Amino acid sequence: MIHSALSVTVALSLLTATILSVLSLPLAAWIVFSKSSWTMLGESVLTLTLVLPPAVLGYLILEVFSPDRLPGSAMAHFLGHPLPFSFAGLLVASMIYSLPFAVSPVAQSFRQIPPRRLEMARILGAGPFTIFRKVVIPMSLSGLATGWVLGFAHTVGEFGVVMMVGGNIPGETRTLSLKAYDDLLSMQPNGARESVLLLLLFSFISLIALNFLRGKGGSPHGSEAA
Repeated sequence: MIHSALSVTVALSLLTATILSVLSLPLAAWIVFSKSSWTMLGESVLTLTLVLPPAVLGYLILEVFSPDRLPGSAMAHFLGHPLPFSFAGLLVASMIYSLPFAVSPVAQSFRQIPPRRLEMARILGAGPFTIFRKVVIPMSLSGLATGWVLGFAHTVGEFGVVMMVGGNIPGETRTLSLKAYDDLLSMQPNGARESVLLLLLFSFISLIALNFLRGKGGSPHGSEAA
């Protein structure tokens, strides 16, 4: 049913975008502010899914989280069932696949913060965590919001990864994109049309949100850069 696929898609996208928004803060901070020589390699790993074919990523996730391997067996023990072919597995796969879409806008916002703002906070005696909480995050809210919207939109449109890792189980891992695919294969054009129209609606709303954020944010730190 379309309502079941819609519920799975919305729940998956909301959870993925929200969890990634939280994870993007320390990851982006490490990429931008760390002086480690490993940051370039780390950023390359975080953005690997931008160029990695979804089917390849799905295969790697199945291999890593197989119940026969340590990460997979530990997760199976914790969850009470294997990670692949479950909603939890779908969530993990979606987070890995959409990670760069959430991290990159936040990292870009961090890079646009005027250095003198951070220096003034240090002079006033603020520690690193206080600076991050009271200066960096408030000045990067537009990047955080952009990352959330991108993570949500990217998850809504997933196909290859969710097909391989989720297994297309009705009511648990079947998303709108998988339902559209199934309806086309079973010669049910009306069902496929409903799913496609909903996906178009999500995409359109996401684009409106992104354009709003872009127009509202503009150059958020431009007046302070001089």
